[in-house]
Amino acid sequence: MTRPITALAGIFFAMVTALFLSTQFAMAQDASDIDTSDIPEMSIGNPDAAVTIVEYASFTCPHCASFHAGAYKQLKEDFIDTGKINFVYREVYFDRFGLWAAIVARCGDGAENRYFGIADMLYAEQRDWARQNEPSEIVLRLRRIGKTAGLSDAQLDSCFSDGDNAQKLYARYLQQAEADGVRSTPTFIINGVQHSNMPYDEMKAIIEEGLGS
Repeated sequence: MTRPITALAGIFFAMVTALFLSTQFAMAQDASDIDTSDIPEMSIGNPDAAVTIVEYASFTCPHCASFHAGAYKQLKEDFIDTGKINFVYREVYFDRFGLWAAIVARCGDGAENRYFGIADMLYAEQRDWARQNEPSEIVLRLRRIGKTAGLSDAQLDSCFSDGDNAQKLYARYLQQAEADGVRSTPTFIINGVQHSNMPYDEMKAIIEEGLGS
């Protein structure tokens, strides 16, 4: 028998509520004590390029969505797809919903191959899923994005119920953001120098200077 959607929503919400509580436990610990070495860095482009951009962003951040809807597309066309730069994306978790979105993006075997495609969907559909009043509805819409990307219900169930991984993700965020002095999103670290959000022309000029062009 097929379970009603409302019942499924309750089950999913119970999973992610437990997940969020586990991250609260991680917050109470010293993040530096948690081994996050098995959390993969998500990057695209040329890892050997002369310029590396690290973006710190939250999937629930409207300014981040605006960047990915505009400047990022041009950045990808001009510099990432051409192999001129290395682009690293690091998640910031200012709220539980951003963490849940990251869990979907990182879910399943071979997540590195799907990650940026799912990230694009999360930003493109941010207004649809992130602004729902009920957390259970947010979960359902995030799952829908995951399934569109090819994830199964079983994979999503497993990822949403993995409290240990959620703790590691949150600890990794704290470790990296603290090391780089990140306090807002989006923040860009371009060849080790921190920059706040900027027009694409400014970013392009910084990149070209780093490339010596």
